[in-house]
Amino acid sequence: MQPSEDKITKYVDKDVEDELSPMNPPDAFEPPGLIDVSREEMSPFLQSLMDDHDAFATGLDAFEGILNAIPENGITEETNAGLSKFFEYFDTEFIAHHKNEERELFPALKKKLVEEGEHSQGAVAVTGVDVMIDEHLRAIQLAAIVFNFFGLSARLPDPASRLVALDAAIEQGRALVEVLRLHMFREDKIIFPLAHTHLSRDTMDGMTRTG
Repeated sequence: MQPSEDKITKYVDKDVEDELSPMNPPDAFEPPGLIDVSREEMSPFLQSLMDDHDAFATGLDAFEGILNAIPENGITEETNAGLSKFFEYFDTEFIAHHKNEERELFPALKKKLVEEGEHSQGAVAVTGVDVMIDEHLRAIQLAAIVFNFFGLSARLPDPASRLVALDAAIEQGRALVEVLRLHMFREDKIIFPLAHTHLSRDTMDGMTRTG
């Protein structure tokens, strides 16, 4: 007897364009269900955070350029200066930006998302805000790893060991760049539009920046 329907295709209609499948996941930078809100519509606080992202993107491009040049040019005075500039920028501007989000925006938005049921259905309610906070922590940890690997590569006496540490620094540095790029995209296209949609303008206008 012939089966009337294949057991796999029974649950995945190939004629449905929007069907998502574990075998064909959506691109991280093209997630479904984005909220279309222009920057001009958002509060000054959210616009200032997006302005930060624009500046960060420029810094990440420069950092990535340094990482890509090291295998060919090695560590030069110019390379050291560029790395020092990036890590100093990260320790000041990136950290201050994250603190502003976590102090002002995230608590209010998480409370609202939980109230409206926009969270995971497990024992602990996890929202997009929690994901962003986890990504902040991951970025800080990665930056520390990259910094330490670069420092280690400069101090090791054995040439082969120096190359291993340098390779690890470059690899983790590239991972840091990708983590931050995706993080900023998620905030600009998902988290900030959610804040614009769910939080009152009075609430948003009451948010201020420090640092």
